[in-house]
Amino acid sequence: MHVLVVEDDVELTQFIQKGLQSEGIGVSVAFDGVVGRSMVNDRQFDVVVLDINMPGLNGYELCAFIKQNWPAIPVIMLTALGSLDNKVMGFESGADDYLAKPFAFKELLFRLKALARRHPSRAPLPKRLELLDLAVDTESHQVWRAGKRVTLTAREYALLEYLLLNQGKVVNRVDLLENVWDVHFNTNTNVVDVYINYLRRKIDHVEPKLLHTVFGVGYMLRAEP
Repeated sequence: MHVLVVEDDVELTQFIQKGLQSEGIGVSVAFDGVVGRSMVNDRQFDVVVLDINMPGLNGYELCAFIKQNWPAIPVIMLTALGSLDNKVMGFESGADDYLAKPFAFKELLFRLKALARRHPSRAPLPKRLELLDLAVDTESHQVWRAGKRVTLTAREYALLEYLLLNQGKVVNRVDLLENVWDVHFNTNTNVVDVYINYLRRKIDHVEPKLLHTVFGVGYMLRAEP
């Protein structure tokens, strides 16, 4: 599970982030609504936690934006505005749950897990992923390049599938560690780079090259050189 926390209280955000990471949950944070909106546009989260009073874009507006574009992503309002009118406004903007401050971390954790179970936000995989002459069958995990079968290990396949799902976008090492290796903390391991090289040898033995390094940023699959 990966949670986005949009909250302008830095100390509270760090408290939530540390607590969730200790439970093995991935966390991304934004300190204002505009940045939060950009992050939701860039990747899919399992649950979004929103404060209401934030600079740039308030929680009601951001919640409405999320629900308009990704209605399956559950949203929980986490705010000091605990009046009935505030709760009604939160639910009318599309919130799935509402937790008033101050709160017990265990209650937040319970509600997040309950929302993730009730509202699986991840769309089902297409049966086939393609990029030029690279093709992947997501049910059998078979891979072809230029009409020939490519044999991948389970981890190489998971890496290729994630890159294909994000083809045309730069994916950084942290995203790959979280989504392919399920590692939700900072690490200096070079395992991503090692497996990128493994994958490159197997799928880029012909032209055009599809797996590109964006130096200082990450990696991407694209058809253009």
